[in-house]
Amino acid sequence: MKHSDPRQGIDWKPDPAIPLPLFRQIEIYIREKITTGEWTAGYRLPSQRVLAQSMGVNRSTLVAALDNLIAAGMIEGRRGGGTYVSGSGWHALAHGTPPNWNEAIEEGWYYPNLPEVQLINRAEFQPGIIRLGTGELAPELMPEEAFNDILRSLSERARTLNYLQPQGSLELREALSDYLLTCGIQASPSAILIVSGSLQALHLISVGLLPRGSAVLLEKPSYLYSIHAFQSAGLKMHGVPMDAGGLHIPRLEDLIESGTHQGHPSPLLYTIPSFHNPTGSVMSDTRRNELMSAARAGGVSILEDAAYTDLWLDMPPPLSLKARDTDGRVLHMGTLSKAVSPGLRLGWLVGPEPVIRRLADIKMQTDYGTSSLAQEAATLWFAEGYHTRHMECLRPELRRRRDFMLDLLERYFNSIAEWNKPAGGFYIWFRFTAGPLSIRQLFHACLEDGVLIHPGFLYDRLDADHLRLSYAYASEEEMERGMQLLAKAAKKLLVNNK
Repeated sequence: MKHSDPRQGIDWKPDPAIPLPLFRQIEIYIREKITTGEWTAGYRLPSQRVLAQSMGVNRSTLVAALDNLIAAGMIEGRRGGGTYVSGSGWHALAHGTPPNWNEAIEEGWYYPNLPEVQLINRAEFQPGIIRLGTGELAPELMPEEAFNDILRSLSERARTLNYLQPQGSLELREALSDYLLTCGIQASPSAILIVSGSLQALHLISVGLLPRGSAVLLEKPSYLYSIHAFQSAGLKMHGVPMDAGGLHIPRLEDLIESGTHQGHPSPLLYTIPSFHNPTGSVMSDTRRNELMSAARAGGVSILEDAAYTDLWLDMPPPLSLKARDTDGRVLHMGTLSKAVSPGLRLGWLVGPEPVIRRLADIKMQTDYGTSSLAQEAATLWFAEGYHTRHMECLRPELRRRRDFMLDLLERYFNSIAEWNKPAGGFYIWFRFTAGPLSIRQLFHACLEDGVLIHPGFLYDRLDADHLRLSYAYASEEEMERGMQLLAKAAKKLLVNNK
């Protein structure tokens, strides 16, 4: 498993205004990276092409700097290609035997992100990038004015800066209990755990409830394939195909009967039934009932991810799985990250009280509780009606953006692709029908043009045709420009591959 990617550039450039040759500035920069221990023995430098491009210099200028560093024994070329920080020579002697951090990184048990996910995470912060796949609200869609009101209100009242209860603020859990009741879910405050976003809930479940080797069933494609919380905990993933109505129940039943969990507790099913990530689909009411019946018959527990449930655009989705749960089988996970603000880092988990107490204990061992200020703000957000008002304003804007992106798709892609019309959430699941076309090549070609897309193989490793497009982040101007560049890159690849 490789943890350093030579395709990654750096965020530094030499300054032509400084009375020092550019190659000397580069040499000094790399030398400092090594002597301060930021680049340790065995670290692989980005390729010469990537380094020269990110530094904004000619390759010959870069090579002059690298040659000097090689002569000084600080870096070395290796058979098979690549340039590495040297583990021998005067540098190693001067500092003693350096710690082998690269080996430590390789031995770490938590899986790294896929290379494309790492590229996406960095590229999202590049100035001028057009983000056509980003799964979050644009800044102008977030309730900035409402939170300014909330923060002013908090400044005028007594508040705590201390640690809170293991399960989180009682006032927030009471407010959430009332909110969940409007969604058909009856959950007392004692059955709610406040978490620092859905990712923390996934991590707590993976280490607190499921022994290593346990089976996790999930929709294919699925958001879980793009993160490694469950895989890193030693859990085994089993994909269940989907159709227009959602999860394919006969295939789910086959997996249960085939003994995917043989020798381990009954499997956990992870599902996003409302406005699924990445497909945008909605599990039908009938299918939800069938799923609950299959889970009862097969002894399967369910983790319901409701991150997008409030983001309906045409009509509300069917009643949640948790609202149909009569035997404590469903864990229900919610968050403010999608509909309100990802920066607030606040979510919740609903489940049987023993489960919630167990996970609260583990949470206290990891972070000693979600930010008390964030919890106080979220309490007012729900208790004083901000959430309802925000959703009433947000839905029409997201609907308008969705329809605008659908118009652009019809204009630029109607002869080479097909796509769905989502009834809510953020995503359009887009498939190329003309081919052959490499989605990985398209991803990198678009990135070079300043357009960021999310390839389908992030959500299903074998998917070679899909993109996840989002209408929640890019402005209309950015959408149109991005779609033009995406279409141009795709058609160029199609022609070249004929």
